[in-house]
Amino acid sequence: MSSNPLNGARFVLAAHEITQLPYDQGAEVAFAGRSNAGKSSALNALTGHNGLARTSKTPGRTQLMVVFDLPPLKGEGATPIDTRLVDLPGYGYAKVPEAMRQHWRGEIDAYLKMRRSLRGIVLIVDIRHELKDFDRTMLEFCAATELPCHVLMTKADKVSRGQASAALEALRKDFRKNGVPGTAQIFSSTAKTGVEEARARILELLATPRPHEL
Repeated sequence: MSSNPLNGARFVLAAHEITQLPYDQGAEVAFAGRSNAGKSSALNALTGHNGLARTSKTPGRTQLMVVFDLPPLKGEGATPIDTRLVDLPGYGYAKVPEAMRQHWRGEIDAYLKMRRSLRGIVLIVDIRHELKDFDRTMLEFCAATELPCHVLMTKADKVSRGQASAALEALRKDFRKNGVPGTAQIFSSTAKTGVEEARARILELLATPRPHEL
């Protein structure tokens, strides 16, 4: 058995519409973020598979909802449940046609509102930059729907330790001010900073039913 429970991730399918996703049961955590924030690299680092999520010098290559199965999660004496990671389309890539952007706005919105097996969001943000409109919108949605959110402040290897700590504290202060049910951490897929902490948080999200499931 691997010491990394996410190491068993395997590609299942890429969906253009939510109706093409696997049957809505079990538990899944979705990864969201702007297309240049390091989402694919984070997924690869967390699962320990360098080629699981495609990385590219061209941001925004992920134009589909990509589903990865995980080994079933064993509960306390309960029947194991199916678990998944879902990579949502990278948002904000300028060269995507407007019709495609509109399509993905609608699909992501529907996914977040309707997907009952969704137990949390991992939001990828670049630690060097202020939160973008998309990031704010996602956090506001999580606050309004009480959907747990864990923020990975990526590319921490590109700033000093002091800058990283200040950025993290500023984000946590922002969460408290706006009532966001979120957690946040410093992360670097290159330096492997925060990888174990992030894995533990993802497993915690997968194992925690939301109120409508109880």
